[in-house]
Amino acid sequence: MRLYTVAHQGKELVCLETAGERLVPLPYETMNHLLGDDPDHRDRVLQEAAGQPGSLDLAQVQVLAPIPSPRQDLICLGMNYQKHKAEAEKFHAQAFTREKERAVYFSKRASRCPGPGAPIPGHFDIVEGLDYEAELAVVLGRDARNVPLEEAFSYVFGYTVVNDVSARNLQTGHKQFYFGKSLDGFTPMGPCLVTEDEFSRPPALAIRTWINGELRQDGMTDELIFGIAYVIHELSQGMTLQAGTIIATGTPAGVGMGFDPPRFLKPGDVVRCEIQGIGVLENTVE
Repeated sequence: MRLYTVAHQGKELVCLETAGERLVPLPYETMNHLLGDDPDHRDRVLQEAAGQPGSLDLAQVQVLAPIPSPRQDLICLGMNYQKHKAEAEKFHAQAFTREKERAVYFSKRASRCPGPGAPIPGHFDIVEGLDYEAELAVVLGRDARNVPLEEAFSYVFGYTVVNDVSARNLQTGHKQFYFGKSLDGFTPMGPCLVTEDEFSRPPALAIRTWINGELRQDGMTDELIFGIAYVIHELSQGMTLQAGTIIATGTPAGVGMGFDPPRFLKPGDVVRCEIQGIGVLENTVE
């Protein structure tokens, strides 16, 4: 199933896509309400909606981020693809070197996520080294605590595309990731939320980024150093991951700081992130 948050006639609607790119509005105020619903009730609502003819045309609405305003900060993985780990350490060894056997977790504030076509604010008054990071985002559909490794995927509701926009000067200068990752508009997301049952476990999907039509990132989502099941298992030991939690799983090699010299974003650049089976997230830097 493919779920969208869209703007139509001045309202935000949560919708399920049916045949022919038609949308069925769902009885939820926001995607957060859907994700926080009782899973059995939610499944009945979705199954009923899937059998209805769509009343809206996808091409006639404005597609927003599937979760425009997350309930809490995103949980992110740092250097979770081997080649990206190498390019990050080369760019700034002190800021990016990590212990070999430990995952790097950090949080990212996202009060409002730009959707497809929305601009990425560059904040160039304080930002030097504006960078892009295409990532597979995992969205949980029920509260997770002390999750056994073999049960981890049963807590995943679905997946979407996130661009973990980053200000490298703030990230390296402060020797932590939060500020440089959390400026307003730094979490483009979309175009939709695709349910977990549409993919293998773990999902093996092509993940790519183009800048002004030039392919920069080209990886697979099953190349993670620390996989989805491991991350959910580890993080849920002693910490409750609430329904609606978004986990950005890391980015493959090819980000701007990985080039020599670095190739950072500038105003007018078009950033196109795509994950196979989910869709395209395209935004322009302003």
